[in-house]
Amino acid sequence: MKQNPVSGVENKIDLLKKNFAHWEKTKDLIDQYIDIILNYRQSGHPGGSRSKVHAFLVTLLGGVMKWDIRDPGKKFSDRFVLGAGHTIPMVYATLAVLNEAMRLKYEQTGDARYKSAQPVERVLYWEDLLGFRNQGGLSGHAESSGKTLFLKFNTGPSGHGSPAAAGEALALKRAGAGQVKVFLFEGEGGLTPGATHETANSAYGLALDNLHFVVDWNDYGIDGHKASDVVYGTPEDWFAPHGWQVFGTENGSEWEGVTRAFWSMLLVDNPNRVPSAVWVKTRKGREYLKYDNDSHGAPHAMNSDLYWQTKKSFAEKYNASFVNVDGPAPAGDALKKEFEANLKAVADVLKQDQALIDYLADTLVEIGDSVPASIAGFQLGSKGNPFEDKRLYDYKNYPEDMWVKPGQKAPNRAALAKWGAWVNSFGAKEYNRPLFLAASADLSGSTNLNGFAQGYGDFKGYGWYERVGDKDGVLLPQEITEFTNMGILTGMAAVNFADNQETGFDGFWGATSTYGSFSYLKYGPMRLFSQLAQDSEFKTGKIIWIAGHSGPETADDSRTHFGIFSPAVTQLFPEGHAINLHPWEYNEVPVMLAAALQLDEPIIALHLTRPPVEIPDRAALGMASHFDAARGAYIVRNYKEGKPKMGTVIVQGTSAMEGIIKVLPELDKADLNVKIVCAASAELFAKQPDSYKNEILSAGDRVNSMVVTTAGRITMHSWLFNRIAEEYTLSPDWDNNWRTGGNLEEVLDESRLSPEWIFKGIEKFAADRDARLGRLQKELEQVK
Repeated sequence: MKQNPVSGVENKIDLLKKNFAHWEKTKDLIDQYIDIILNYRQSGHPGGSRSKVHAFLVTLLGGVMKWDIRDPGKKFSDRFVLGAGHTIPMVYATLAVLNEAMRLKYEQTGDARYKSAQPVERVLYWEDLLGFRNQGGLSGHAESSGKTLFLKFNTGPSGHGSPAAAGEALALKRAGAGQVKVFLFEGEGGLTPGATHETANSAYGLALDNLHFVVDWNDYGIDGHKASDVVYGTPEDWFAPHGWQVFGTENGSEWEGVTRAFWSMLLVDNPNRVPSAVWVKTRKGREYLKYDNDSHGAPHAMNSDLYWQTKKSFAEKYNASFVNVDGPAPAGDALKKEFEANLKAVADVLKQDQALIDYLADTLVEIGDSVPASIAGFQLGSKGNPFEDKRLYDYKNYPEDMWVKPGQKAPNRAALAKWGAWVNSFGAKEYNRPLFLAASADLSGSTNLNGFAQGYGDFKGYGWYERVGDKDGVLLPQEITEFTNMGILTGMAAVNFADNQETGFDGFWGATSTYGSFSYLKYGPMRLFSQLAQDSEFKTGKIIWIAGHSGPETADDSRTHFGIFSPAVTQLFPEGHAINLHPWEYNEVPVMLAAALQLDEPIIALHLTRPPVEIPDRAALGMASHFDAARGAYIVRNYKEGKPKMGTVIVQGTSAMEGIIKVLPELDKADLNVKIVCAASAELFAKQPDSYKNEILSAGDRVNSMVVTTAGRITMHSWLFNRIAEEYTLSPDWDNNWRTGGNLEEVLDESRLSPEWIFKGIEKFAADRDARLGRLQKELEQVK
């Protein structure tokens, strides 16, 4: 592969050559720390960690990346994402060496320029390496929290880092800070997942010229075969056909070749605004005496001969004094003492080289000071933070045209479009910026996600973003890239432009949609985002995860598209991490979004359906206001006073609730005294005061209840209070089979959710009241 001719590259190399000797010794120190922590922990990945060190140091010390080791929260710092999250030992070892140089320099001079702006407990020193892969210590994969806020996303699962890095680049560009770069480090194995191919296409379509992939090309993963035996081509073949610019070097473990490749990437003209990739050809396990796939995830046996050989060569080169050389591993506390002593031996080599200390500390300060405090063209913050504006969540004072009047028909998904148009017009008028960026898998119109780009009132709307729109657009032109759509938005929502990232968030919130049946394709990035939001000291934004066309209401699309079970993945988070919203009709959608978004949870899962339904006259029916949907559950029909209470029917889903409304007169005629509760959001309901929760669902109501739902029974665990209630539940999986297709009425009938089936189900439930409660009583009597 030929190098791209780039003016100025040779000048850069001439300027940096004088530092190559310092880089070489720094690399040797890092190598030793990688070896030592893996030796004593007997866990981790040495091969890829060692092979990436040259590229990593050129990135950090060669002026390639503008970052500040003292302050990882600078909002205009370049971003680093470790796609190959298993090579985290390289990052830990590198930060340990660099922070030690800063510590020594500060101790020598007292100069505040060398002191971290972070609390000392967040600075990674060599002593912290003792806790590698131990609880409360340094994690086994890349996580952005505590001592590693340098990392800008949680990574490790193959392919998950790529879309997140693209999302960070997107956030920077859309905010007017496109000169801030994002670097993703990955191996060729991590380029084979589908997410990387999706990201390659998406990054081109979004014109992410500030996105830079760094590929450690070493031809091996975990298994014994070469990657090139089963994957055709070279990095040029993998990226150039997607429109990317590609650079590289066959000498990935030599300073000049790596430096030339990086600076060629940075200095070449890029008139088409395309992302870039730079590859470095390396040997997995470089100088570790264990190579290729054998070096992937298994260090040398503890204190083995090969391990000590890697220490002896370093000791001879730098006069290091390791303890117990050639000795077996001691037991108990003696092992930890040996571990610490040998880490200190490496630190002492640095301490004895004042020239290296001076170079590292001064270079890190210079690079840190180069991070701009402001950027011309940056678009956020000039009028304050819109997410702190209470009007955004004040649904009772939303514009009158937000609502559809009783008697009219509308699908609840249309309310998303209306609210999305309003919320971004609110941002434009009040804050000169959008609040949401949105992405759908070529389904933005079908799922009504396109509302975020549409006009509202006298605001024309932001429209499409970039190659099919312009730089001020908000709707991303994504194709069938479900996983990557979510990954991009999670990366975007992790970019915080607040002056104090620990107390507030300013950036972009995201919204992404697909069919509810395809929700599982989006779970992976959301799982990592949830962990990041939990653990990072820096606040994140929020994402609305739209499970569109959920339930059997997809009818005509047949069983392959029925979102009956798959939407359950939106519940697979710890309590307090995600809020699920199940509005059944149009007017509940804006209310529930406002209620959920003002809370702390970063993930809002909005379950919407396709068919239009008639907006009920709630006052005439004696039903609670649509505003009460903000409380997660409300009474549709209460018990009639003076009559036996036959039980509580808990209802969730559009067709289920529409069927209930239709059978209300029949229930009265049949004198079925049941209480009906609309279950709109278990998470919102859980946040209500006990007095409200007991009013809606008392302890007696819970015991004496059944469920009617358009989803699978497994998704209703928050509303099924005993196994007997489940026996009476009406759901599309009533017979534990997939439903067939047809028109809406046919599918609802087969699902036993037509009004006729709903009435029969409630009738049986009421008639069996005494038998049901008797069974429960007998079970209680068996408790001794």
